[in-house]
Amino acid sequence: MTEPIKNRYDFVFICDVKNGNPNGDPDAGNLPRIDPETGRGIISDVCIKRKIRNYVDLVKGCSIDDPDVDDGELGYKIYVQEGAVLNERNEMAYKHYGLKPVDKKLPKKLEDQRKVTHFMCDNFYDIRTFGAVMTTGRNCGQVRGPVQLCFGESVDPVAPLEMSITRMAATEERENKDNKTMGRKQYIPYGLYRIEGFVSAPLAERTGFSQADLNLLWEALMNMFEIDRSASRGLMTSRKLIVFKHESRLGNAPAERLFDLVRIERAIPDGQEARSYVDYRVALDEGSIPDGVEVEVFDYIAPSA
Repeated sequence: MTEPIKNRYDFVFICDVKNGNPNGDPDAGNLPRIDPETGRGIISDVCIKRKIRNYVDLVKGCSIDDPDVDDGELGYKIYVQEGAVLNERNEMAYKHYGLKPVDKKLPKKLEDQRKVTHFMCDNFYDIRTFGAVMTTGRNCGQVRGPVQLCFGESVDPVAPLEMSITRMAATEERENKDNKTMGRKQYIPYGLYRIEGFVSAPLAERTGFSQADLNLLWEALMNMFEIDRSASRGLMTSRKLIVFKHESRLGNAPAERLFDLVRIERAIPDGQEARSYVDYRVALDEGSIPDGVEVEVFDYIAPSA
């Protein structure tokens, strides 16, 4: 029997991008997302969750057609995937328990309602981690996940840029071979991003989120860019993960107080543009860590696969 985590965690994740687009905005021609008032870059929580899902899917290699896990065990299938039909995945819970689904309605018995929801948490890593709304079509309920992320924000303002690119090849033979197709590429020269997150022990108890799941989350954060390379994203790197572990399930200090202990300062003169990670200093005020809170700092976590 796998046990849920018993402690609250808060964490600060630091990553950077060089000559790439960390998170394009489709409403702005795929330009890198920015805060229009400050000019600082933004990475959405959804973007980071997608990369975590992709990493877990790769290292665990669990297909949707793999056998269901036994009660009390945890599987590592991914619920939200490209091309997935979510109602078909919801129906797996009904088939497992031999229940007849009624469109958009939970089973009548409370026991059966809990069964289908727990089945989804047990079998799908991203449901028991981030939660899910499973109330359309084949209804498996709604789950609040123990892991939540804030938007990532760059330490300094970033400069979203575009460059023209050309394609030398023709699409069809009838095209003029001298006609080079023009395109656009969006990027920022450099940005250092800070992302803050939370792990709730009470919500972990509801979904079954375990210590092994938590370790996999830390591993994914520190390795997710290594399996997500593309020309559009440039060089993205996980730089540092600072984890605050509380003694209690509800916490021993406010998250904001802990986050304030992590400071990122420029190591170059004012007016000079940062172009690499060494242009900054990341400092942790360890002497001000509240009682009942432990801190662990990761610069690298080896992949488990």
